[in-house]
Amino acid sequence: MLQSIADNIWIADGADVSFHGFPYPTRMVIVRLSNGDLWVWSPIDLNEELRAELASLGPVHHLVSPNRLHHLFLSRWQESFPQAHLWGPASTIDKRPDLAFERGLTDQPPAAWSRDIDQAWFRGSPLLDELAFFHKASGTAIFGDLVQAFGEDYLKAKWKPWQRCLARLSGITALTGARAPLDLRLSFLDRRLARKARAKVLNWQPERVVIAHGQWRRSGGSTFLAQSLSWMG
Repeated sequence: MLQSIADNIWIADGADVSFHGFPYPTRMVIVRLSNGDLWVWSPIDLNEELRAELASLGPVHHLVSPNRLHHLFLSRWQESFPQAHLWGPASTIDKRPDLAFERGLTDQPPAAWSRDIDQAWFRGSPLLDELAFFHKASGTAIFGDLVQAFGEDYLKAKWKPWQRCLARLSGITALTGARAPLDLRLSFLDRRLARKARAKVLNWQPERVVIAHGQWRRSGGSTFLAQSLSWMG
């Protein structure tokens, strides 16, 4: 189930979830930090196969939500790994008062992972803020909903014709820009903070870009993100 994409970083694809009637694939990222702890980004549905594979990698110590939409499976993970610290931006924490979070994440990484992972905080929209992350050793940038790149095969298999048309018009397919959905882009009324975060991301010069929804990039990450985030002005 886990796929290694470089030393000490893995991805796992989960089942689809429904978002306002649209099927969305899920993907999580696991990083083994320098101290051996596992950092788990956007956890997918937890099953026994995944639990066993994680046990072979190390102890799960950090569970990370990149934005307030990525929270569906946090409860089960926190129950299964009670020793793990739960992290997210303030917007996720506000949405899930039933969960025990650490302090809200900002653009400064906590000391627990700052040696291995950097982060950038995209703000300026009343709908959504998001933390992007960067695994330094592998040159991998990690995005939730601000970069979406649905493949044609997935759309043909899972989305209705009118939904596929909307996806292309919105620019969220791999062939039409790999952007955030149009409504989300338009909601960024103040893009100065978003541009500041984008500058930080591009300064990372990532080689890989892993995204939660769609086709991730194994190479050319900097060029890909410069295009995908160009709507910020």
